[in-house]
Amino acid sequence: MLIVMHHSATDEQVRAVTDAVVAMGLTAEPIPGSLRTAIGVLGNQGYVDDTTIRELPGVREVIHVSKPYKLVSRDFHPKASIVEAGGVKFGDNQPPVIIAGPCSVESEEQMLAAARLVKEHGAHMLRGGAYKPRTGPHSFQGLGVEGLKYLRQAGDAEGLPVITEVMRIEQLENICRYSDVLQIGARNMQNFDLLKEAGKTGHPILLKRGMSATIEEFLSAAEYILSEGNPNVILCERGIRTFEKTTRNTLDLSVVPLIREMSHLPIVVDPSHATGRRSLVGPMAKAAIVVGAHGIMVEVHPDPDKALCDGAQSLDGDGFGELVAELNRLIPLLEEL
Repeated sequence: MLIVMHHSATDEQVRAVTDAVVAMGLTAEPIPGSLRTAIGVLGNQGYVDDTTIRELPGVREVIHVSKPYKLVSRDFHPKASIVEAGGVKFGDNQPPVIIAGPCSVESEEQMLAAARLVKEHGAHMLRGGAYKPRTGPHSFQGLGVEGLKYLRQAGDAEGLPVITEVMRIEQLENICRYSDVLQIGARNMQNFDLLKEAGKTGHPILLKRGMSATIEEFLSAAEYILSEGNPNVILCERGIRTFEKTTRNTLDLSVVPLIREMSHLPIVVDPSHATGRRSLVGPMAKAAIVVGAHGIMVEVHPDPDKALCDGAQSLDGDGFGELVAELNRLIPLLEEL
């Protein structure tokens, strides 16, 4: 439920409405705005009788929000959010953020080389997986805490904030220590216990869409994090599973403008995991920016042919440099539209 106050409502009237909501056993979330104040009502398990609320002084209207997600919706938060992580800002009216780096942290030397490479060509944030969710148990699973240290060292050496994936609750403490952003991957999008515990850290979180998740399920997963008091969520479209087998996944770019209509949270696109093909990463990265993505996440490796993970979809230094140069020519054109 959303309670919209008159623009002339006093602070006392807002407090009276908030107190009335709390007296009903619910949670009141004031939402200040430039033209009016609204109060979001959370915690109800079904329809709420709004008769008493409607009659309170200063109340203009009461809107029943039927969506399972509320805190992430434009209904509760009309203004687009800016999420800052390691000094980098994601959101409307901010330059698109370029996150780049290898799929997995393989060694100290590899990460230092990758960090130099992506920094040289214009990346704003360094990625690298220390814990890897692999389809098969015999594939490289990551270096764990040692990998986190290499990632942090490489990021610090080049002045880049870092992002890495968390797979289990017990990994949160170490990852929060070494990483500026927690990534929750597609396979864990509906790991609700992990979402709640990650939310409690207050750390910025990049939440990837599950490979078969609907938009409602995607936003509801983000709601778990915001419900723990953590508004610092960046959504990420990384392709969904369809009948098509030529590409790794099917990149749903329509989700970008749709999410921007439905939610105030920023959204980025991962064309590397979406396509699984190096030749398609650049075109889809540019397409993502055209449809309004607040950034892209691409896999870049100093020597993709020797990568322990996802080499086929990783760009080398020249390929990444070419992509960034093309984006730098494209972005000013979009700003003129």
